[in-house]
Amino acid sequence: QVQLVESGGGLVQAGGSLRLSCAASGRTFSSYAMGWFRQAPGKEREFVATISRISGSTYYTDSVKGRFTISRDNAKNTLYLQLNSLKPEDTAVYYCAASGQSTKVIVTTISQVDYWGQGTQVTVSS
Repeated sequence: QVQLVESGGGLVQAGGSLRLSCAASGRTFSSYAMGWFRQAPGKEREFVATISRISGSTYYTDSVKGRFTISRDNAKNTLYLQLNSLKPEDTAVYYCAASGQSTKVIVTTISQVDYWGQGTQVTVSS
């Protein structure tokens, strides 16, 4: 079992930046496949980014490639998402997510997620 607490959301203008944090508690952080999802108003929750707990390789949805960066700090049990060059279409609630399956190294679909953070609102104005 793991608890995820997100922070760092806010209101920014287009072109601005934010850094989201996800603090995890429970069993060893590095044993969980971790990622970020988001849900915009009126839309389904979608995958944003994930980082392999084994290799450190990162994966992103096409719409954020080159602008967002996912990282982790195992010593601090914290997952990060750096959001740069923000666009109004990035406006959404961003969720930290983890898989409880020990065989998973990344998490890219909702069906793989066993634990969700409470979400943090990111609003980008034009």
